[in-house]
Amino acid sequence: MKKLFLVLIPVFLILHADVHAQGQLEESCEQKLISYLNWKETPNTKWSLILNGPTGTKLNYIGARHSDDAADPQFKVIREAWQAQKPTLAFFEGPDRGTADSETETIKQFGESGYVRYLAKEAGIKTQSLEPSPQDEVRYLLSLKKFTPEQIKLFFILREASRLRDRKGLNEEELKATIAQLLVKANKLLPDLATVIPDTNALQTAYEKYWTTPANWWQAPAGWFDPLKNGAETGGKFTNDINRHNSEFRNLHMYRIITEAVSRGEKVFAVVGRNHVPMQAAAISCALR
Repeated sequence: MKKLFLVLIPVFLILHADVHAQGQLEESCEQKLISYLNWKETPNTKWSLILNGPTGTKLNYIGARHSDDAADPQFKVIREAWQAQKPTLAFFEGPDRGTADSETETIKQFGESGYVRYLAKEAGIKTQSLEPSPQDEVRYLLSLKKFTPEQIKLFFILREASRLRDRKGLNEEELKATIAQLLVKANKLLPDLATVIPDTNALQTAYEKYWTTPANWWQAPAGWFDPLKNGAETGGKFTNDINRHNSEFRNLHMYRIITEAVSRGEKVFAVVGRNHVPMQAAAISCALR
């Protein structure tokens, strides 16, 4: 028994050292995630990341433009990359809003995110969202103690209203109806924010505390949600800053689930809004080298 114990001690020490070293590697690789603060696009910025392994491409991470135009050439690029890799797991940005009956209609309704799901359904492989849960996003932002619950809820609601207006063409009445339904769901899903801005009347009142131009919440411009800009230059006040912190939290989550999937042997295909890729590329390459 004593001999067995003496044999097991060095084995334990080796395993403990391996775990410790792996933890240090993961921590050092996470430090390579790039902040949006002061980052600038250059002519050499790479919007996609391909990592090859002994049995082919283990990761094809494509940075895409948000588009619902089926004639956009990026969709041909995505399909060709998919066919070349033959992935075993596909990641998409945003929530799972499903697919339509055809390739063209899926792109029209759900953009590049839906197109990934369409290709995966066609191939019969698993899909997974790149997103952390909404609850985790809210709790992270609250933990920073930089923004009030009202400001955080305004950010999420106004950003979605801006997206629906600009990308889906919803008019004022359609936006009011859709956001009213969204608030009902959000109040149940996000208990940390349930008591602030419970309905669209409260939304307009909260909006007017911070902005006089544009006059109404459904007119909030897309520029207020650019993580590469600040509120002083866009007029968004705190919305750009919240989006920067939120995007960086999302980048960390994306990095972790992608590297975990590749490390366990999946052939990963992922499509995301293109700015996310250069922010994560060095960290992912570090973790998967």
